[in-house]
Amino acid sequence: MLASFRKVMVEESVAPLFQPIVDLQSGSILGYEGLIRGPSNSPLHVPNTLFNVARMCGATVELERLCRKVHIEQFSRHGLEGRLFLNMSPDVLVNPELQTDTCFFSEQVQGISPESIVIELTESSSAASYNRIKQAASDYRAYGFQVAIDDLGEGFSSLRLWSELRPEFVKIDKYFIQGIDKDPIKRQFVRSIFEIAQQSYSKVIAEGIETEAEYITVRDVGIQYGQGYWLGRPAMPPITKLPAETLSVISRRSDTARPNGGQPFKNELTVRKILRAIPAVVDATPTNAVYGIFERQPELQALAVLREGAPIGLIQRLRMLDRLARPYHRELYGNKPCSHFIENEPLIVDIGTSLRNLSYLITEGNPQHLSDGFIIIENGDYRGVGTGSDLIREITQMQIHAARYANPLTQLPGNVPINEHIESLLADDEAFAVCYADLDNFKPFNDLYSYHKGDEVIQITAGLLQQHCEPDRDFVGHIGGDDFIMVFRSKDWRERCQSILDAFPDATAALYRKSHLEAGGYRTENRQGVEMFHPLISLSIGVVQADATVPFSSHQIAEFAASAKSEAKKIPGNALFVERRSLLPSVYADSNRRRPHSFLDAGLRGQTPYGV
Repeated sequence: MLASFRKVMVEESVAPLFQPIVDLQSGSILGYEGLIRGPSNSPLHVPNTLFNVARMCGATVELERLCRKVHIEQFSRHGLEGRLFLNMSPDVLVNPELQTDTCFFSEQVQGISPESIVIELTESSSAASYNRIKQAASDYRAYGFQVAIDDLGEGFSSLRLWSELRPEFVKIDKYFIQGIDKDPIKRQFVRSIFEIAQQSYSKVIAEGIETEAEYITVRDVGIQYGQGYWLGRPAMPPITKLPAETLSVISRRSDTARPNGGQPFKNELTVRKILRAIPAVVDATPTNAVYGIFERQPELQALAVLREGAPIGLIQRLRMLDRLARPYHRELYGNKPCSHFIENEPLIVDIGTSLRNLSYLITEGNPQHLSDGFIIIENGDYRGVGTGSDLIREITQMQIHAARYANPLTQLPGNVPINEHIESLLADDEAFAVCYADLDNFKPFNDLYSYHKGDEVIQITAGLLQQHCEPDRDFVGHIGGDDFIMVFRSKDWRERCQSILDAFPDATAALYRKSHLEAGGYRTENRQGVEMFHPLISLSIGVVQADATVPFSSHQIAEFAASAKSEAKKIPGNALFVERRSLLPSVYADSNRRRPHSFLDAGLRGQTPYGV
């Protein structure tokens, strides 16, 4: 093994591979992680073995230097675009020898600008202190490099290191991605990482995406970037564009994406709403020709630039004209390719991306996209451009709509958004369960303990319902008073409802006086002066399952759910009633003759249950 290792080092016989890191919303390639293999006919072909032997020989610095060298050379030789992620162990990062590495520290590294290189910290243990690593990372950032933490959730790549370094990128260990579509604990972990990243201004990359289901789940949680065999295998040379079948999956609008706690805005508007059909030019187009286009179309503020049919950036009218107005710049650049005037890495989004997801991409990415605009694609093909002003206008309208119908006490969507959400699911032929939740014995409690305590009960109930719903799939609304609606697409809705009922007594226990709690209720006088015993507040949930084969409206669903709730209230204590009879067309016709206008109407009217 030692002899083989020495031969590898002398002959520089390592094989570089590149695995794409992909924007999960648009399918564009952010960059590549550089991976390494030893000689194929050698026991050192496996990278773990290769680096373990290097560690035993005390040659880790030399091996990593060799890996950096071949990765940078091949990245440049193949004309790869985007960022190059180079793995580096923490002990090498703090090693002073690295700063004398001429192939790594120069204004142009083999034709690659330092701003395109991301140092990806690896390994599960290190002798270096957090302070030394933090200082080293700061020094390398001064050169223009960015920093990433690899395998978050395992060993040395800890939350403390994240807090100390504030890296530009964080890569979630593949353990938390594999099977994430079937594991709610992993989903919650990844969702928490995403929320921390929003606060620390780090971009998250999910490693190990190997199935379409894992991809959809990771994307819908909110993670922007990913890598894995489903997106692209390590290769040499690597792919520069995802396969058509993969792009087709990515371009499809997610049927589970409900950002912002699962509460949709009206009709969940997509990027198509703000699409502007802006002309595009190929990257080899002479600058003078682009100048002519801007002169002939004074209203045109930007042009998209394509390479082999794929968009690579935007040319901004004002900045281009400003540069060409400088002395000799027209003569110098006039006949050169217009691609010289692409200033920033573009934001490329699919036409089916929701406007709220787009707003997240801009706020968590480069704010410059808000003023410069962004490129819109469909199935990987260029369609047009969107502007920040159009996005802000539509987002503002959606926020006004949401605020107009939100319940002021719980901030949950009210009657109109509830109906809109159910109509949307019905239009998509989705199966779902509607749960109508109502508090029992609420008025006596409110009268005895005051409206302030009553508001607390309602807020606790709202929090409990949200806590037991899957935010990416389920919906919680507040009709008004002590009436709530849950719309479940989660298959385990029955278990979730039961968990809510089980948790309700403990969640509200602190609101009662000790004597009332021990007695299971309290006595008060009614309006006629007669003393009555009132049990503690309980929760009743009535459930109806929507059958996508029958053309219901939200109005019929409202009546069915209200009927099931009425049945649940007949059961003492915290109760769950599930409407078990199929919602047949005859029932549909009957409800159509006396349908309510909304969930609010259904909740206030007395209903005759359709039966169990």
